[in-house]
Amino acid sequence: MSNNVNNKGYEDIGFAKIDHDRQKRQGYPEVIFGAGKTCEQAAVIFKRIKENGNAAICTRASKEMAEAVISLVPDAEYIETAKIIIYNNLKRELLGQVCVATGGTSDIPVAEEAAVILEAYGSKAVRLYDVGVAGIHRLMDNVDILRSSNCIIAVAGMEGALPSVIAGLVAVPVIAVPTSVGYGANLGGIAALLGMLNSCASGVSVVNIDNGFGAANQAHLINMLAVKGRVE
Repeated sequence: MSNNVNNKGYEDIGFAKIDHDRQKRQGYPEVIFGAGKTCEQAAVIFKRIKENGNAAICTRASKEMAEAVISLVPDAEYIETAKIIIYNNLKRELLGQVCVATGGTSDIPVAEEAAVILEAYGSKAVRLYDVGVAGIHRLMDNVDILRSSNCIIAVAGMEGALPSVIAGLVAVPVIAVPTSVGYGANLGGIAALLGMLNSCASGVSVVNIDNGFGAANQAHLINMLAVKGRVE
């Protein structure tokens, strides 16, 4: 680890304080939120995380930001659908199972943010896309996948009904992710958010609009607890 890292485990580089101990402390690495940062800032932070032996991840990254990062870290990869730049040195077996389900194809970018993060952390992600309530038979054909998962991330826009339906079918936690997908009355995802918060199904928790990353963090912790419980 760099000599610039203080005894509290973070490195002060002026415009950022990089938490190099997060992976040891919480089980997942420091993650850069790309939105609002300059390409240069994101690239420098990314490089320092890698140099200190951790997996490096940048979410909400543009193509231009990815180019800047890869110029400093050539073995980094840009996953455009998820808008994630990743250098993953963990290369560990993917454990357990988290199902990432979407109401429609338009919700996939948010779902992919969640799925890519899950896999980077070491959780197996099973993708179940375009199974919304407008064609409920598509979901019912895949109930076995839902019930074999330790946790489910349900990503939906419009009225946000998918998590409620799924939660009525399974005995595992469901994390609802409202998306900004929808027509005018969707209000940029607020309609889906409120619908999910008012779910009549128990076992549903809700993260913020388009927050696939937050859902993945919660789902990974739940999945690892389930895996640990089976081992013990």
